[in-house]
Amino acid sequence: MSNPMIAPSILSADFSRLAEEAAAVAGSDWLHVDVMDAHFVPNLTLGLPVVQSLLKATDIPLDCHLMIEDPARWAPPYAEAGAYNVTFHAEATDDPISVARDIRAAGAKAGLSVKPGTPIEPYLEILKSFDTLLIMSVEPGFGGQSFMPEVLSKARAVRKLVDSGELKLVIEIDGGIAESTIEQAAEAGIDCFVAGSAVYNAADPGEAVRKLRALAAAVRSDC
Repeated sequence: MSNPMIAPSILSADFSRLAEEAAAVAGSDWLHVDVMDAHFVPNLTLGLPVVQSLLKATDIPLDCHLMIEDPARWAPPYAEAGAYNVTFHAEATDDPISVARDIRAAGAKAGLSVKPGTPIEPYLEILKSFDTLLIMSVEPGFGGQSFMPEVLSKARAVRKLVDSGELKLVIEIDGGIAESTIEQAAEAGIDCFVAGSAVYNAADPGEAVRKLRALAAAVRSDC
């Protein structure tokens, strides 16, 4: 496995100071951007104009997580804008492979996300069309929720396929990741850890990122 990746979530940042909040986590692998439309999930956050502004303000690759309806229509513009990774929800479309193809054609990596209650088995066959699998470890919609360890069985199932060479993709987890939970997620084979409150509620967000990465790396070295 590659070195563990940390993706701070700006959902937990100060929205009035996003450029500064991005600078505070310099050295992070990705910057996780939660886009919510108040339809697919009950919350409304930010959209393409804010992402376009963030792209000008930071060199950290943007990891856009689209918790929205109709990703076929709305996902490709995030790739065109310059996002590194554009992830949409399996539950939001009947044709995820087509959406992934359009995202890649627009210049970004394509990610598929599944809610905690969504089984991974129906999607294993199509994961070859994706660069990232984002496993939600809280119900999507709001930050600050408690980690749901039962979703780690999905990570283990996909990790086996990656390790055997059947799949090549980044396994990402989002929700409740903190010093108290990152080790069990790392043990399950997660590559990339989204952390919101654990980073932006810390006195030193950059140090929080480094500490989380070190905790995950220690587990990796023991595996």
